[in-house]
Amino acid sequence: MPSAIRDLYSTPNHSPPRSGITKFTNCRVLRGNELVQDDLWISSRTGKVLDGQKIFFEYGTSADRVIDLGGRIISPGLIDVQLNGGFGFDFSVVPDDISAYAKGLQRLNKSLIETGVTSYLPTLTSQRSEVYHKVLPFLRPSSHDRDALSGAESLGAHCEGPFLSPTKNGIHKESVLRVPSNGFLDLEDCYGADNLKSSSTPIKLVTLAPEQAGALDAIKELRRRGIIVSIGHSEATFEEATKAIDAGADMITHLFNAMRPLHHRNPGIFGVLGTNSARSRSKKPFFGIIADGIHLHTTAVTIAWAAHPSGCILVTDATSPAGLPDGVYDWTNGERIRKTGPLLTLEGTDGKIAGSSITLIGCVNNFLNWTGTSVPHALGTVTSTPAKMLGLEQAKGNLIPGADADLVVLDEVVDEEGKKTLKVEQVWKFGMLVHDTNVDGGAEEE
Repeated sequence: MPSAIRDLYSTPNHSPPRSGITKFTNCRVLRGNELVQDDLWISSRTGKVLDGQKIFFEYGTSADRVIDLGGRIISPGLIDVQLNGGFGFDFSVVPDDISAYAKGLQRLNKSLIETGVTSYLPTLTSQRSEVYHKVLPFLRPSSHDRDALSGAESLGAHCEGPFLSPTKNGIHKESVLRVPSNGFLDLEDCYGADNLKSSSTPIKLVTLAPEQAGALDAIKELRRRGIIVSIGHSEATFEEATKAIDAGADMITHLFNAMRPLHHRNPGIFGVLGTNSARSRSKKPFFGIIADGIHLHTTAVTIAWAAHPSGCILVTDATSPAGLPDGVYDWTNGERIRKTGPLLTLEGTDGKIAGSSITLIGCVNNFLNWTGTSVPHALGTVTSTPAKMLGLEQAKGNLIPGADADLVVLDEVVDEEGKKTLKVEQVWKFGMLVHDTNVDGGAEEE
């Protein structure tokens, strides 16, 4: 077990930081697919990762604050691209008083960041058109605020539906599902034309079933407007999935779940992960995996990882009961979810899974031990890989100079049987400490 984190100051008499520069030392920094014994410099003034060489040697500037991490891991903040809600808040539920929605969102952001998730895509399940019109403005990217004390940051909304297959709807209510027969025009009617403008859209990603009439045209127009497309909740054959990828779809939503299963004569959506780039113009897409031990068998996770490791993104698919005690909770469309430990099921069904209640670091720990991969590779599935899928790799998911100083300090624990567990000890947002498991009220202000 590493020694305790030591917080030292280079300013006289341990005075508070003045320039906002913090130097982490005696730590293992996640750089690419390696943990490198190195120092890391950040600024709370700019909220960015700094070039330590330039700061010290070219500018002659020393850090106000020096933190000895005792050999711990320092990783970019975690990114969850499929989060339906948590801590009692559901992105898809519109209260009578819309101001309550904003307050609930603020509470979720502050709770979520304590789990190590510094940015995410708030995910809307299939809803009536008026729901999207009301809530999407609240879910737009919030990076312009750069307020560390606001908690986790929205990177834009993920609209999971309602253009999904009615035979693979999961817990999405069939009565609200739609077919984009008129292509992009139907998406404008559903989400609102103002919410799909290239220059100001709050939507970052849309999940749809590509076999539906008009879906391919919709995919092309979404990509033209800079909105990422994922395929899921779908009966698509391998050929239909391939056409969607060629049209511009970049991702598969929760691989294996709510889609046609793999068949030896038609591998379905999973088959696109086996595409041979030397023989096909189709690229391999990114894909989401829910590594909660409930949605998928551990071997299925290992198979997917082996098929396309550079495209694997772990997601929680968490719903509003996540983070709450066991019990029965209201869900969208008047339905209810029963929480029993980590298992969430839709009440009144034969055990239909209703999202998850796992944390993203919990998914990482499961994945780490199921696949036997390295800690850097496991962390990459929730940092650099989702950032690359979102086109944000210069700002998020990496610790390169100029990237946002969103950090997670992790303690690596290995038990007698060799099982590894990563534990979140500190979370930093835009260069400021916002959560410390060893200190009550870990946020600091300058």
